[in-house]
Amino acid sequence: MRCTSTAGAALVLCAATAGLLSAQGRPAPSEPPPRFASWDEVNVLAHGLLQLGHGLREHVERTRGQLGALEQRLSACGAACEEPRASAEPPHVPASLVPGGEAAPETLRSLQTRLKAQDSKIEQLFQKVAQQQRHLEKQHLRIQNLQGQVGLLAPVHLGHGVTKPARRKRLPKMAQLLGPAHNISHLHNGGWTIIQRRQDGSVDFNQSWEAYKAGFGDPQGEFWLGLEKVHMILGDRGSRLAVQLKDWEGNAELLQFPVHLGGEDTAYSLQLTAPVASKLGATTVAPSGLSLPFSTWDQDHDLHGDKNCAKSLSGGWWFGTCSHSNLNGQYFHSIPRQRQQRKKGIFWKTWRGRYYPLQATTMLILPTASKAAS
Repeated sequence: MRCTSTAGAALVLCAATAGLLSAQGRPAPSEPPPRFASWDEVNVLAHGLLQLGHGLREHVERTRGQLGALEQRLSACGAACEEPRASAEPPHVPASLVPGGEAAPETLRSLQTRLKAQDSKIEQLFQKVAQQQRHLEKQHLRIQNLQGQVGLLAPVHLGHGVTKPARRKRLPKMAQLLGPAHNISHLHNGGWTIIQRRQDGSVDFNQSWEAYKAGFGDPQGEFWLGLEKVHMILGDRGSRLAVQLKDWEGNAELLQFPVHLGGEDTAYSLQLTAPVASKLGATTVAPSGLSLPFSTWDQDHDLHGDKNCAKSLSGGWWFGTCSHSNLNGQYFHSIPRQRQQRKKGIFWKTWRGRYYPLQATTMLILPTASKAAS
């Protein structure tokens, strides 16, 4: 019996060894590729989360209103119960709210205390729901920006079984440093429109989203034209953006580069090509470029996670990670000594550095014939 068992085990071992040897001679079966969620699925998920946030917020508001009305009725009933007992008849109190005649005021006060405690909890829940809703809206906006970047990817052509990238237009090089004698006066007669000017600190640029959307300031002095007006001028066409920077030593620099400005549904995102974004100091840029939504202290759309760059610094801007540029920052009539103050100023990192507040800036736009900067 032992020999039979040993022979059977040997046969099993030989069969397993033969199987391993034969498996080494052929490639291993390929695993199915992982499946990623499509854009439609991501959109459905983001939209569902947004609707959930709105629903929770409406439920909290409705519940707070009902509790407030009930508290007012209880307060009125409590005042009636605490009237002087010298009257001929005792005050009338609904039996559903008063379990006992003498204990009515104490019962009402206990109910009011509980209602206030519940109202405090609901207020905390309301704040959490509002915070989650803002976070979901920011994530939804990022998904839209990613969709826009994917849409700008260069198409590919198939030929002879080999995939080849499509030919792309050569991008114009960014302008180099200009001397103090150069300015933007030669641009005024070429179809350019001034959209921003900083020169003396006479206008407060730490404004809300609606102010940046509509525009503010004095066109003869410091002003911001308005995001909606700029978008109406450019439409869906590509454009060029000119930026003139001046420091406190009399030096100036004029930059020009292609951009594309989205509408309010994209938070007026400024789309930059990959070469331009790299020259402006961005470290991580996709081949399709970089999309920067506009942010203010009351509308956080920047790319810095949970941090609000506009609230941390000052003014509204197309913030990336809060450290590349901000021409709408706080105006300083002299360079502050403290670094924490200087970081809130007007700066352009790739020219005078992150902590150098500039003396004057001017921004201009020019619509072009191309549909988008690519």
